[in-house]
Amino acid sequence: MQCRGGPATLQTEDAAVNRDKRTAIFRALQERMPAPDTELEYENPFELLISVILSAQATDISVNKATAKLFPDARTPESILALGVDGLKPYIRTIGLFNSKAENIIKTCRILVDDYDSEVPRSRAALESLPGVGRKTANVVLNTAFGEPTIAVDTHIFRVSNRTGIAKGKTPLEVEKRLLRSTPDEFKKDAHHWLILHGRYVCKARKPLCGECPIIEWCEYRKKELP
Repeated sequence: MQCRGGPATLQTEDAAVNRDKRTAIFRALQERMPAPDTELEYENPFELLISVILSAQATDISVNKATAKLFPDARTPESILALGVDGLKPYIRTIGLFNSKAENIIKTCRILVDDYDSEVPRSRAALESLPGVGRKTANVVLNTAFGEPTIAVDTHIFRVSNRTGIAKGKTPLEVEKRLLRSTPDEFKKDAHHWLILHGRYVCKARKPLCGECPIIEWCEYRKKELP
């Protein structure tokens, strides 16, 4: 005879608690930010792709300042390709690693023109094959430009996921996989933006603003400051 309340029952109860907690967290973030979006300024998938390539180890503000000068002059693969590496560099000189980014952008534009009719591909494999595009960049483009329920894990999302306990992991890929597996479907499309904005403005790295946090009651951060 099997005893009630055994390991299987406990695991089911734990899963239910974790699912309820995640739902509560995302619902609270949704109430705070009903229509979250990237802070990068763009008008089409190509501009977003270029902006995300530029944003590696750079702030969105610095990228927006650079693209505000670049895009009026060159906002298609052909027009940026016509600039060449040396012509592109002056536009992005204020951004970190601008030399390598300029080379990658020109190579990417050449591939888009030659292989994709100047369109940004909608598959992860195709995106990740582009110079300067890794998994995180591909996830941002798939989610933000094409509405795919992907989650790009940057330093903010990695921090928030581990602090709150919604998806703990030692690497960004571990966190990404756990978020995709455990985030309720209704929240997956916007989860990336909610978590990154929460990490950027509330759950800051050095001094989190716990007194302003809408999810503090579910947060597992040991150093959190209760109001």
